[in-house]
Amino acid sequence: MSDSAARDRDAAETESAFSHPPVAPDASAAYGNHPDQVIDFYAPRDGRTGAPVVVVLHGGAWRAPYDRRHMSPFADFLARRGFAVASVEYRRGGEIPQQRGDGPVAGRWPETFDDVAAAMDALPALLARELPEADVRRIVLTGHSAGGHLALWAAARHVLPVGSPWRLPAPPPLRGVVALAPIADFTRAVELDVCSGAVGQFLGREEQFEERSRHADPAVLLPTGIATVVVQGTTDRDVPQPVAEAFVDAAARAGETVGLTLLPEVGHFPLIDPASDACAVVAEELAQLAW
Repeated sequence: MSDSAARDRDAAETESAFSHPPVAPDASAAYGNHPDQVIDFYAPRDGRTGAPVVVVLHGGAWRAPYDRRHMSPFADFLARRGFAVASVEYRRGGEIPQQRGDGPVAGRWPETFDDVAAAMDALPALLARELPEADVRRIVLTGHSAGGHLALWAAARHVLPVGSPWRLPAPPPLRGVVALAPIADFTRAVELDVCSGAVGQFLGREEQFEERSRHADPAVLLPTGIATVVVQGTTDRDVPQPVAEAFVDAAARAGETVGLTLLPEVGHFPLIDPASDACAVVAEELAQLAW
């Protein structure tokens, strides 16, 4: 396929994914005082009780213009598949306009991680209050792109360096993680300039990058002992396949097997597009861990 044809297909996939109107949640709850510290809840559409929970972390290169609304059709899609869904918002870039270049800033250090950790810690109590039909003993994490990174990170908090403010004393009670085109290996992502330098913006200057990576890069927070699957389109131009492969290889070197589901001729956004076959594959991967 020519580069022009590949760009056209990528544009069509993106347009399809963003063509769905936002879906309002059944309930929302704050896990902190900041306006971005909120979780949206979607009840299983079939009315079942004891439904497994999928926690959704949206992508957007950790940049402020992208929020959880673009993931709401995906959350609704999962609710229609019988899951209880918790869609997490968190603080992203933009704390100081133009702080690190001309474009939107990627991420906030340490607030982005503060928020994901706080949301996960608050989730069982919030689920019991907002979605009593959910089974909090069966929680699966998923996230797309930068949200895939955060899902992998949230599952690895028990292997963070000693002294990390986000470290857990034991593995989080998860059935597993399904990471969708995740920014999962920071070294490889920087080499490929994923999302226009987003990783470097997130972690800061060169002298900060190495130290912060120890607390933030899923590829060094291994092994986790938690079942993990990466779903990756082979024609993804935003977070290319080598980033996923680097993470899977890092896990293997650490003595852990991470599943890698490659979807041929699929780009970045079909993974969260309810109209795509790729999204159905994602739901199946989640179901295999949840049930």
